Parts: sequence; C-alpha cells; structure tokens
Amino acid sequence: MLTPDKFKVVGFSQEEANRIERPTISYWQDAWRRLKKNPVAMVSLGVLILMVIMVIIGPHIRGYDYISMNVAEKNQGASAKYWFGTDNMGRDLFSRVWVGARASILIALVATALKMVVGTIYGAVMAHFGGWVDDIMMRVIEVINSMPSLLVTILIMMVLGNNMFALLVALSITAWCSTARQVRGMIKQLRESEYVYAAEVLGAKSSRIILKHYVPNMLSILILDASTAIPQFIFTEAGLSFLGIGLKAPEISLGVLISQGQQTMDFYPSQLFFPCLVLCVIVMAFNLLGDGLRNALDPRLRQ
Repeated sequence: MLTPDKFKVVGFSQEEANRIERPTISYWQDAWRRLKKNPVAMVSLGVLILMVIMVIIGPHIRGYDYISMNVAEKNQGASAKYWFGTDNMGRDLFSRVWVGARASILIALVATALKMVVGTIYGAVMAHFGGWVDDIMMRVIEVINSMPSLLVTILIMMVLGNNMFALLVALSITAWCSTARQVRGMIKQLRESEYVYAAEVLGAKSSRIILKHYVPNMLSILILDASTAIPQFIFTEAGLSFLGIGLKAPEISLGVLISQGQQTMDFYPSQLFFPCLVLCVIVMAFNLLGDGLRNALDPRLRQ
C-alpha cells in the first residue's frame, strides 16, 4: 500500500513543498493590482488627482481675484504675469478657469451621487418586492424615459431658474432611470442566492437585506456606472451652459467660460482655448480611468 512516507520530494523540503507561495488576496486587492498594470488608467488617475488639487488651490496660486475687474488690462494674452491671459473685463483667466472647473466637477459629483442613490434604492425596491410593485415602478421609469431629456431639462431650468440647484435637478431627473434598470436586473439574480434566502428566513428586514447583501455585491458595477456618469455630467453641464440653458454669468463654470470665450474667439482665441483644454483633459481622464476600472473590476473582461 502506498503511503506519503514512501515518497520523497526532490529539491525541496516537505514544509516548502506544502507551502502555498502565492498569497491569498481579496477581490478589491486583485482589482487594484490589475488597475496598476494599466499605464493609461494610472496616468489618468494621476491627471485627475492633479486636477482636483488645482481646482482647490489654483485660484489662489497667482494671487489675483477672479471677480475683480481691471479694464486697463483686459483681453491680455498669456504671459508671465497672466498665465492664461485676461478676459474682456480684465479678470485673471487662470483663476477663473480653475474656479469654473471646480463648479463643473462639483456639479458632476453631486449629480452622480443623486443618480446612484436614487437609482440603487428604486431598483432594489422594484426587484426585491417584485409583483405589482415591480410593474408599477417599471411603468414610472418607462414614462420618464419616454420624455425627451433635453426638453425636460429646458422646462426645469425655465421654472426653477438658471442656478446650480435647478441644474442639479435637471441633470438628475432622468439619469437615475438607467441605474435603476441595471440594479433591478442584478438583484433579480442575487435574490435567488442562498444567503439572501437565509436572511429572509431569519426575519431580516427588507432594508437590511438591500444594504447588507444586495449593495455590497453590486458595488463594482455601481463604481463602473459612476465612473461613466461623471464625465457625461461634466460635458452635459458645459454644453447646457454654453447654449445658455444652464448656468449664466456671474456664475462661473467651464461651460460659462467657453460661452464667453466663443464671443471673442476671432480676436482673442486664448479666452476660448484654455477653458476648452481643461474641459477636454478632465473628461478624457475620467473616460480613460473608467475604461481601466471596467477592465479591473469586471471578471469577464480580465485579460
């Protein structure tokens, strides 16, 4: 009869042969490891960190007030004194660009948070309860999606005015529907799991099941959804403000600055170039980072 003591491990001791060399890592550690192997995503992450730092300290670097006017130095080009030049009122464009970028990023982050929270809760309630609750709530989503989003946005801005609160409502009023649909589909799969059934048998409340069992298992997909939504909201805000539907002066955002620069682009192109450059860098960095996160977090896309 063959027994383990009749075999000899060649080149290694018994302890070394039985030891597992590769350490056990969690899902998030593995995702971070694979994200670090993506140079484009890491460069994008570094650019975004730099952008966040600049929107915080950028308006104070040169020491110029982004509101005070100096008509004697209006329409100046880029120079050592004014790095991005000045606008048609003599205000420092470098400070104004970073204040505008701060507003655009803040609007996008808040709108994305509203989209994720409302969409997740709404979709979780639909899928968890099912039946007539699911049917009614799905009809609500279909009605909202049947309305043109641009028309809804224009109506909201007309009613509430051209301010940041109205813009947040306009951006978020229909955006959560796609998240709710996605969450509904995922939870319909998760609710058949044994741990969800065990929680229901033990008498766990619906809110606890949603927060403790559903949301953690959907977190990676929700992160991907958020990384895609942020650049879309930034670009949408800039487009609406450029068309005069979103924020308006004296409010400052990248869209407002681009709209003002477009009026003087024939003679002073720098007033349009620098806000457009910052907008493109931020949106591209978010998109490239989102692609990297998709490859790192989605097991089906592992290379």
